[in-house]
Amino acid sequence: MEFVLPTLFALLAALSNALATVLQRRAALTVPQSRGFAPGLLLRLLRRPVWVAGVLTVVAAGVWQALALATGPISLVQPLFVLELPLALLIAALWQHHRPSAALLLKLFVVVAGLGLALLSAAPSGNRTHVPLDRWVPVLAVGVGAAVALGAVGLSRPQGRTRAACLGTATAIFFALTAGLMKTAVHILAEGGLGAFLTSWQTYGFGACGVCAMLLLEHALQGGPLIASQPALTLGDAVVSFLLGVLVYEEHVRVGWWLLPMLAGVALVCVGIFALARTESGGE
Repeated sequence: MEFVLPTLFALLAALSNALATVLQRRAALTVPQSRGFAPGLLLRLLRRPVWVAGVLTVVAAGVWQALALATGPISLVQPLFVLELPLALLIAALWQHHRPSAALLLKLFVVVAGLGLALLSAAPSGNRTHVPLDRWVPVLAVGVGAAVALGAVGLSRPQGRTRAACLGTATAIFFALTAGLMKTAVHILAEGGLGAFLTSWQTYGFGACGVCAMLLLEHALQGGPLIASQPALTLGDAVVSFLLGVLVYEEHVRVGWWLLPMLAGVALVCVGIFALARTESGGE
C-alpha cells in the first residue's frame, strides 16, 4: 500500500486538473487579450461561470494532491501530473462530442508507457515530512527568482511561442514550489491540528505560490499556442518537483544502470507531450 494510495490520489488530482484546464482555457479565450501583467484578468474571469467551475475543480484537485503528498514521496506524486495533458485532450474531445482518434490514443499511450517506465525505474522512496527553514531559503530564493525572471521576459514579449513558453515555465516552477510546501503543511495539519497549520509559514508559503501559479497560468494560456506553453508547464512541473523531492526532502531514487531505462522513459514522455500539444495547437 506504500505506493497504491499516493498513486491513486495523484491520478484523481491529475484528472481533476485536466478537467479544470479544459474549463479555464475555454474561459480564458472569452476575455480580451492582455499584453502585460493584468491582475484584473481574474476579475473579468470571475464573471464567467465556466471559469468559476474550473476553479472549484482546481480546489478538488488540491484536496487529492494534498492526500497524495501526505501519503507518498513528492518525486512519485508530482510526475504523475504529466497525465494532465492527455486527460485534458480526451476530456476536450468528449466535451465536443468527438471520438478520440487513433493517433491521439497512440500519443497518450506513449506518454503513459514512458511515465510508467521512468517511475518504475526510479522507484522513488522515502516520505520525509519536515524540512528545516535553512534548507528551504536557498531553494525558494532560486525558484521564485527564476519564475519572476521568466515571467518578466514572457510578459515583455509579444504573443507567441516565446511568451507562452516563458510564462508556462514560470507557472510550472510556482506549481512545484506549491506542492513542495504543501507536503509539509499537510503533515503539520495532521500532527498539530488547525492551529499549528494556520501558524506555520509553509501554509502561507504554498498559498502564495499557488496564487502566483494560478495568475500566471491564465496569462500563459493567453500568451501563445499550446505547443509552447503546455510542454513547458507539464514537463517543468514534473522536473522541478522531482528535484525538490530528491534535493529538499532527501527522497531516494535508483541510480546506476537504472538511469538508462529511466532516461528512456523520460524521452518517451517528452515525445508524447510535444506530440499531444502539437495536436491540440493545430486543432484550435
